[in-house]
Amino acid sequence: MNQSKSIKYLHGFSETEQQRLRHQAEFAEQLVYRDVDLSGVEKLLEVGCGVGAQSEILMRRFPKIHLTGIDLNEAQLLSAESSLRAKSYLEGRYEIHKMDATNMEFPSNHFDGAFMSFVLEHVPQPTRVMSEVRRVLRPGSIVYVTEAMNHSFFLDPYSPNMWRYWMAFNDYQIEHGGDPFVGAKLGNILTQVGFKSVRTRIRPWHFDNRHPERRKEIIEFWTDLLLSAKDNLLAANYVPIDVVEMAVKELKEVRNDPNAVFTFSLMQARAVVM
Repeated sequence: MNQSKSIKYLHGFSETEQQRLRHQAEFAEQLVYRDVDLSGVEKLLEVGCGVGAQSEILMRRFPKIHLTGIDLNEAQLLSAESSLRAKSYLEGRYEIHKMDATNMEFPSNHFDGAFMSFVLEHVPQPTRVMSEVRRVLRPGSIVYVTEAMNHSFFLDPYSPNMWRYWMAFNDYQIEHGGDPFVGAKLGNILTQVGFKSVRTRIRPWHFDNRHPERRKEIIEFWTDLLLSAKDNLLAANYVPIDVVEMAVKELKEVRNDPNAVFTFSLMQARAVVM
């Protein structure tokens, strides 16, 4: 996931976090891939492949592609290699490289498609990354970029400690070179670096008492996501331990509240190289 040499990745690189990323990819698959069509792509670039969770989904959904994944973190890349190697049906269909997304070691016009998911929020120069992605894509190539829009998060009943934790979560990311609100900016970024036919679509999660089981499931998922940043936030004094403990308590209470409401949205952009 981390594509910058200077940024401190909010969630860390532990084995527990690697498993959480795989669960996240599985959990969000239907939302992320609802309108993703890479059926005409043969050579796909995945920027920020991380532990290979999206890589596996991409190759499963689009059996004709050969995937090239890049990432900067060696622990993530080793995890990706191990995970993908264990799936015999993927043999010969991928390659993984340690590489800086702002300075890729590929020739121009090398790929005919690109995919990124939850990557730009963790890089200090998203326009430079997308400019480099455009360089290595052939004319007519398609790119899909999915990002978080952290400003869209809403949880009811009101949970003050959870909100304090959430603000610290976002502050940490911003002050360490990331942008948790980059999803809303994808149209500007892609247009600025020269992509054409730029289309953006909001992908919402919205659960209330009409879907109580799904609501409970997503709040549990969200609790794991939030707590994945706990160690870094505590170590950097962004949040005190009592706020963390109370936030967890509040999330448990909301999870079991019969009238709870959860809302969060992703932004997905599709663009073409001309």
